[in-house]
Formats: sequence, structure tokens, C-alpha cells
Amino acid sequence: MDRLESITTFIKVAELASFTAAAQALNISRTVASDRVMQLEQRLGVKLLHRTTRRVSLTEAGLAYLDRARQALAMLEEAEQEATHLTGRPRGVLRVNAPVTFGFRHIAPAIASFLTAHPDLGVELTLTDRTVNLLEEPVDVVVRVGRLVDSSLVARRLAPCRIVVCAAPSYIAVRGMPTTPADLVHHDCLSYAYAAEGDLWRFERNGVQESVRVSGRVWSNNGDALYHAALEGLGILLNPTFIIADALRDGRLVPILPGWQAPQLSVNAVYPPNRFLPAKTRAFIDHLAGRFGPNPYWDRP
Repeated sequence: MDRLESITTFIKVAELASFTAAAQALNISRTVASDRVMQLEQRLGVKLLHRTTRRVSLTEAGLAYLDRARQALAMLEEAEQEATHLTGRPRGVLRVNAPVTFGFRHIAPAIASFLTAHPDLGVELTLTDRTVNLLEEPVDVVVRVGRLVDSSLVARRLAPCRIVVCAAPSYIAVRGMPTTPADLVHHDCLSYAYAAEGDLWRFERNGVQESVRVSGRVWSNNGDALYHAALEGLGILLNPTFIIADALRDGRLVPILPGWQAPQLSVNAVYPPNRFLPAKTRAFIDHLAGRFGPNPYWDRP
């Protein structure tokens, strides 16, 4: 049995905590997955996994081996990519992670043209709003929206991310138009559950900063959900233009607090600080940077 297959199967079982799920992900039978891990344990002379009828968990030896096995596979892939880079043709599978809303709206549509330009590549796209640990999880590049704080990672800015406060005309007709940030305390505001500062909204005008603690009747961990709530007139929205630009253009949402600016963020490609950036990763980042850029299409008239 191929040693690399055994190691790859063990890693997948450990990550998914299930032989069945790992077998499905690898497109093999559960029996084959179990046999591969068993052969690996016999070769090493240690038990890597605790197996019960309900779950699979790592032993102490398995936890230590998992970390080294991931590193070894990453080094092998890096060596292959470096060799491939010399031929100028990215190959293999690129693993991309992105936030749910931005990924669905802007990363997924970019994949078709990317694969057309690179016929030897495949893309595995996962969408999640949780923070992905690039040093521990099998991901080549993560697209993040916000401010970068982890200096151990390498980042490239792909596009600016403008934040606009707005509301539906139907809401304004009933509740009136706020003219200062302080007025927001008298309004229903739609809250993003993953916001770094919670319900504290910050604004700036002519060098003057003002913050206000807002409240409302709708909260969500998804920007699209809040966007649709705003369209229905349920409250005032603070949202990036990559979600709301079309609604601002056609008047379904109107900007409020003229002259006041919310802090701006950025869309970034983040990847581990490897000595050599694989050709497939570099090609994808270049593709997104060219597609978005300093004046992204969602902000154009």
C-alpha cells in the first residue's frame, strides 16, 4: 500500500473525525480508508486513533504525528510546485477559503475565468465566516475582508472595501432621516454579529470622530441577511458596497449621514509565509487582483 496514500487518508480522517466522511471526501470506500490507517499504524508501531462506534479521536501519538504529517505533505507539495513553476504551468488543486457572502458573490464567479486560463488546475472553494488557521488547516490561500492583525502571515491587498450606512426609502418615510451619528440611537439598526466592536458604530467627518452604540430588532452573522432586512425597511444598515452597490444605484437603498464616513476596510489575500509561493497560489492571487483592483467593479458607476 502506498505510504503517501496512507498518510493522506490518516490526515483526512483526523480532520473530519470520521472514517466514513474521510472516505467520501477521498472517493474511496470506508474499508479502504480503515485499512490504510491500520497499515500506517502497524508500520509506525503506535496507535494513532481512538475508535469507537460513535466517534474517532486522536491519541497523543496521533496528534503529534498529524502535525508532522501535514508539514511533510506541505513541503512535498511545495517542492512539486517549485518544479512546476519552472515550466510556467500551475498544476494540481488550489484550496481557497473565503467569507460566505464575498465568496458567493465575487470569488465563485471568478473561478471560471481562472480555470479557463489554467487548464491543469482545479479549485476547492470553502466558504465560512469563521477565522481559518492557515498554519494548521489544509488551505492554500484565504480571502479576508477587514483589517489584518496576524503578522505571521503574508497578505496582499486585492481591493478596498468601502462601508456605507444606508436605509430603504420605506424606512426613512416612516422613521425619518437621521442627520448625525448621535441620531442613530433613536433608530432601529441592523447589527452584524461578527463585528469586531459589536454594536459600536464609528464615523468620521473633517477629522472629527464620533461613535455611537446602536440597537435594533434584527441581528445576523451574515451580511446578505442584513441586506435583505434593510430592503424590507426593517432598519438602518452599515454594510460594505460589495453587497449593497446595486441597491444604492437603483435607489432601493439610499445613503444617510452625508459627509460622515465609516472606517474603511480592505479585501486581502492571505497565505502562509512559505519560502516559496506555489505557482498555483500566485496565479490565483494575481487573477483576483486583476479582477478587483483599487477601483473594484462593484464600486464603478
